[in-house]
Amino acid sequence: MSPSTIINKIWNFASVLRDDGVSYGDYLEQITYLLFLKMAEEYSKPPYNRKVGIPEGFGWNKLKSQRGAELETHYILTLQELGKHHGMLGQIFTKSQNKIQDPAKLFKLIDLIDKESWVMMGTDVKGDIYEGLLEKNAEDTKSGAGQYFTPRALIKAMVEAVRPKPMKTIADPACGTGGFMLAAYDYLVEQGLDRDERDFLKHETFYGNEIVANTRRLALMNMFLHNIGEIDGDSMIAGTDALIASPSKAVDYVLANPPFGKKSSMTFTNEAGEQQKEELTYNREDFWTTTSNKQLNFVQHIYTMLKADGQAAVVLPDNVLFEGGAGETVRKKLLEKTDLHTILRLPTGIFYANGVKANVLFFDNKPTRIDQWTKEVWIYDYRTNIHHTKKKNPMRFEDLIDFLECYKPLDRDERVETWSEENPEGRWRKYSYDEIVARDKTSLDIFWLKDESLSDLENLPEPDELALEIVDNIEAALESFRTVVASLEE
Repeated sequence: MSPSTIINKIWNFASVLRDDGVSYGDYLEQITYLLFLKMAEEYSKPPYNRKVGIPEGFGWNKLKSQRGAELETHYILTLQELGKHHGMLGQIFTKSQNKIQDPAKLFKLIDLIDKESWVMMGTDVKGDIYEGLLEKNAEDTKSGAGQYFTPRALIKAMVEAVRPKPMKTIADPACGTGGFMLAAYDYLVEQGLDRDERDFLKHETFYGNEIVANTRRLALMNMFLHNIGEIDGDSMIAGTDALIASPSKAVDYVLANPPFGKKSSMTFTNEAGEQQKEELTYNREDFWTTTSNKQLNFVQHIYTMLKADGQAAVVLPDNVLFEGGAGETVRKKLLEKTDLHTILRLPTGIFYANGVKANVLFFDNKPTRIDQWTKEVWIYDYRTNIHHTKKKNPMRFEDLIDFLECYKPLDRDERVETWSEENPEGRWRKYSYDEIVARDKTSLDIFWLKDESLSDLENLPEPDELALEIVDNIEAALESFRTVVASLEE
């Protein structure tokens, strides 16, 4: 059975459960629990004969032998028991709950999963199936699942630009469902690895953080299905807030898309029993400045994560490029302490969250020295006059080929501008360090192309695309306004 057939078969069952009030996200969680139990059972048999850590009486065979109310009761007990354990097992089942209240439908899903031999299935097939389910879940915009889902075309382009090497460590401090790590895994596998390199890739390459338990379990399962980690091993994804403390381990690469939203905050109950939010700042000695701006804190944290020659590619919203105060401090330090060599300006309409204007910052860490490391910043404008929508015109990897050709991942010294006085429409342009620091607040929010969408009627997009773009621009303007207000409050 092909991956698409299995995806459709499993996902079509979600429509049945929707009538029982089971959301797509809840459905995907239940599949995760059941898949893990089924694969653990398969690994416990020949030729593997592994001790998978599932306690007696709580395995797959016991579960699938139950019917009716006994099935529901045993399933709930199984989730509770497995959540008490350590390592990947405990992380998969932490805070797990049964969301399928009809035992007959629960049994049907168990039977659906039982019919496939998941361990024998190819890693790429299993990965494609689960990634397909994650993407379908992300499309359910009402659930908010899309905020954890970075477009795979963008992730692949970022990995192709960085070109991670074998026997190196890769981290994502806000890993969501694991998209960056899996793209890096696929890239490395395609290079052809020897036995030691494959073992390192499986057990020692990846590190991540994800504070949302439900999202973390999806990431762990996604990685496990891609043959990363061990079913009875430690979790490579921590459930702690990455920003709270200095990293315990320096890594070679950071690939990340920190969560959208400007302010870090925590919720607490006051003396009157009311829920209140309080802005959260991180007073870390290794940060350049103290701020409640979440993205600026992630930029500082990512810098501390890198080895002396480490490389980073990070998706960040526009406010990181132009905000004053702490934003200016972070930009100046980034230009000074690292080689901030490339910015990719992204169009709206590529994320599930509306109105997001984002960029990818590529920077390399360097040893300490008196002079600044950044000599020039190359900017590729893939925003101006670009129109994408998630459904009708999604961004594809092919759309970023020109950027990669300009980027020159094999030798950045060979870069050549496509912009010039003679060709003012070129999307690839460099700015010197002196030009940037001379700008107000050391702003990196730089653009030079003329927006023709509203001046050239012949080139207007379709009405529905134009309407969506207007909505995106309004929401982006509102977010920028909130940023300005928040800056004044600080």
